[in-house]
Amino acid sequence: MSSYKNDRAFTDYVHKNIALPIIYKPIFWQEVKLKKEYAKHIDMLDGIDYVFRNGNSIMSVQERFREEKYKSFTDFTIRYRRDKNKHKERHESEYYKMKAHYFTYGILDCTKKTASKSSTFLKYVIIDLKKVYEKIDSGEIFISDDNKNYCEIVEDSRISCPVKYNRDGSSSFFPIDISYLVRLWGNDMVVAQKGFL
Repeated sequence: MSSYKNDRAFTDYVHKNIALPIIYKPIFWQEVKLKKEYAKHIDMLDGIDYVFRNGNSIMSVQERFREEKYKSFTDFTIRYRRDKNKHKERHESEYYKMKAHYFTYGILDCTKKTASKSSTFLKYVIIDLKKVYEKIDSGEIFISDDNKNYCEIVEDSRISCPVKYNRDGSSSFFPIDISYLVRLWGNDMVVAQKGFL
């Protein structure tokens, strides 16, 4: 498993060199340069990686990029818990603190080690997280620790998302299938995408 430093370097490289021109430029989102301490603060406390502007609109974004081995997946994932962390205040992960309005999720055409040779995504999506959290709050999307490996639509109107655990035991996460969001609630949860639908 990659170290945080390597993951951070990978994410930063992809954001600057691939996501900005491929994902954000076509929809006219311009990155707002933040002071380093403030950027670190909103990342740790609010789950916000970047802030963008489009005219008078301000968009806060959480980003996650994956290597090509994840290309068959049709979901995006939200980190859930870190129960083995020695600091109790860090047990609740991004699900509990997320205030970003949008979630950008992309699958590259390379591995982490070869990211510098990549220039595109196999697939990407920008999800309106505010709308997703409204569905979670209403119970229309719910997290179920039922040992399943996949999301499913239940009762023809709700999405059940399983809790999944990283192999090293460091944390858990849950997937939300993007096609299910669109099937149940239309395209307004997806701001932009390539390859997921």
